[in-house]
Amino acid sequence: MRKSGPPRGLISYIVLELLEEKPRYGYEILKEITDISGGHWEPSYGSVYPILYKFEDEGYAERIEREDEPDRKYFALTDEGRDHLTEKRREVGGKARDFADVILGFYHMYVAFATDERFDVDPSDDDWHFDGEYSGWIAEQVIRHHERDFGEFERIGDTPEEFHARQGDADAPEGDTGENADASEDGDDNRSEEAAADGGTNA
Repeated sequence: MRKSGPPRGLISYIVLELLEEKPRYGYEILKEITDISGGHWEPSYGSVYPILYKFEDEGYAERIEREDEPDRKYFALTDEGRDHLTEKRREVGGKARDFADVILGFYHMYVAFATDERFDVDPSDDDWHFDGEYSGWIAEQVIRHHERDFGEFERIGDTPEEFHARQGDADAPEGDTGENADASEDGDDNRSEEAAADGGTNA
């Protein structure tokens, strides 16, 4: 169970990967991370620039000059930085559960604000609300992205215990109660109809 926030070291890992691709400047890195997240997450300047300066101090990145953009601070990955990136890839590769905890944790809170009688939040002034319709839309988006990158989505009938046992996990992540894990595929037709009505676009 995570105490707070995204997995530690995530931003520094992404910065390394983006610098390994090509030299970049800070704002460019911020925009690229925003694009990768589908526009849902943008780290602050106060998180990215200190990482770049730290990498420079540690010899993982070096500042380079570009004649066409003399006023921008471009950074390029060094050989030491590539070695460090290899280590970070192994480190981040072991954080899949941390990512799942963040995703599932916030989704559980979203549903709680919509259904738990202890919470009585005021309706939002924008287009979003804590309710079943928007909860379904979030789930729909996850399914669409899954199908875009992994192929047709198939419902998993396992309980959390069964799924993690089948995967060889030591135990299920805390909070993965799976109260609706035994749901059948009855919702597939409704999901398809909604996708068709929306034109199949991704939010």
